[in-house]
Amino acid sequence: MSRKTNVGPPVTRPFLRTAGLAGLGFACLIVLANVIMVPTGLPPTGADTADVVAYFSTHQGVVGLSSALTPAAWALSTLFAAGAVAALWRSDRERGEAWSLVGFAGVLLQNGAFAGVVACRLALTRTAADHGAVGALWSLHDALFTLNGVFLAVALVGLSVGGLRAGLIARWHARLGLLSAALLLTSATLAPLVVDHPGPLGLIGLGGWLLWVAWLVALGSALVRRSRG
Repeated sequence: MSRKTNVGPPVTRPFLRTAGLAGLGFACLIVLANVIMVPTGLPPTGADTADVVAYFSTHQGVVGLSSALTPAAWALSTLFAAGAVAALWRSDRERGEAWSLVGFAGVLLQNGAFAGVVACRLALTRTAADHGAVGALWSLHDALFTLNGVFLAVALVGLSVGGLRAGLIARWHARLGLLSAALLLTSATLAPLVVDHPGPLGLIGLGGWLLWVAWLVALGSALVRRSRG
């Protein structure tokens, strides 16, 4: 007598789907925050104090609106990173590795560093009349903004290596992440020069950040696909 096997719909993993969508939402929010501020003339890293005073004394509303997006972005990024750990942890354990935890730590650390960046921006809108305070806050802002590349690089390396070994992402995706990590780490290493000499050096970090966003969208999409079985 033959034995029948019931074939039902593919098993879904709601948490991975939620985490993947969170990654896509995180990418959208950080791009939107920049779309709001950059066209209004946000001073670049290493800008003169006079330019910083002029901007933050006249764009309090823009800074406030952009900053209002960041708490949700940090919550989404944490959920996204936790989903990546859930997808990669079994593979990591079988290999005696912990690349997913390295990536998770990088995401958490970049959340903390960028919270400092946003806090400096909000403080600058309140102290624009005090040039001494503005100079100190802007220097702290630039240092945190540039050094944050270290934590982004850690996240990129951990999740790219772990994702490739687990079969979650393709080789081109992993290479994209490692290239982005190299650019961001280079920018962070050159932080004193980037802060003191605004110009072409800032493009290194910008290039790494743009690649990070593309990598983020691709990984969020990969988690959504993995959630379907």
